[in-house]
Order: sequence, then C-alpha cells, then structure tokens
Amino acid sequence: MGVEIPISKIKELREQSGAGIMACRNALLETEGNMEKATEILRERSLFLVQKKAERSTTQGIIEAYIHTGGKIGAMVEVNCESDFVARTDEFKELAHHLAMQVAAINPQFVSREEIPEGTDIEPEQVCLLLQPDIKDPTKTIQDIINETIAKVGENIKISRFARFELGS
Repeated sequence: MGVEIPISKIKELREQSGAGIMACRNALLETEGNMEKATEILRERSLFLVQKKAERSTTQGIIEAYIHTGGKIGAMVEVNCESDFVARTDEFKELAHHLAMQVAAINPQFVSREEIPEGTDIEPEQVCLLLQPDIKDPTKTIQDIINETIAKVGENIKISRFARFELGS
C-alpha cells in the first residue's frame, strides 16, 4: 500500500503547522512524505477554511492589555471570535496577547486598509495592523498569524479596535 509515513514526521509537521494529526498525515501521504509540499497543502486548506468563516459573526472575545517593561508604553486590543468557548482557549488568549505586544511595539494607526481615509498618501503596510510584519516572525503578516489561529480554533477572528499609550506623548 503506498508510502509509510513515520510518526515523527507527522509530529514535526503538526508542530510547524498547528494542523490536526490526521490532516498532517493525509498531507504527507498526498505528497509522498515531502514536508514542504505538505506544509503548502495545509496552508492552502487553512486559507480556504479562513475564507469560509470570514462572514461569520464575531460577538464574543476578550480585551487584552500589554504594558512594556518600564511601564512607559502600553496597549489594549479587543479581539473577537464567535463563541465564549474559543475566547477562553489558550490559543486565542496567546493571539490577543501577541497582538497587544505588536501594537505596543510597532504603533499602527488603523486595523485594516479599509480604515485609511481616502486620498491619504501613506503606506498601508506600515500603518495597518493586519498588514504589518509580525514582530516575532517578519516573514508573516499579522493577518497570517490570525489566519493560523482561525485554522486552529475553527472560528472567525477579528480585531475590533486597539489603543496604544506612551508616557509623555
């Protein structure tokens, strides 16, 4: 019967992608054990999942605060999801904390490109939180990080608003 996939390879792909064990196994079987191609398949499938969930209502969530060491910069962010159950998961809480850190570090002005006033001559990638490179992994945008969490928790996630505070400004 086809290719035998070692458990260690399935575990490695699961750790890298955050996808379920069976999804990792099936992607590896489909690609005959090729990790790069399996990762790409999982990424495409998670984007499809994200697109399917994009229109779902997000009325639950949490407000997360982050105060940078020294207490001179802080941020608050409201992150919404579909259910209170997901709002209490570690993945969702970690995402909210990460987003608050991003706001404190990079100081975006808008959540998304759609909020930029028309006729404004600014770079969306610098002022829009969703388009900014992630502070921990600059190869990904904040939207990529959110999409990965959507794929893990199975619910739509949106950033409603944020505020950044800097002492003396």
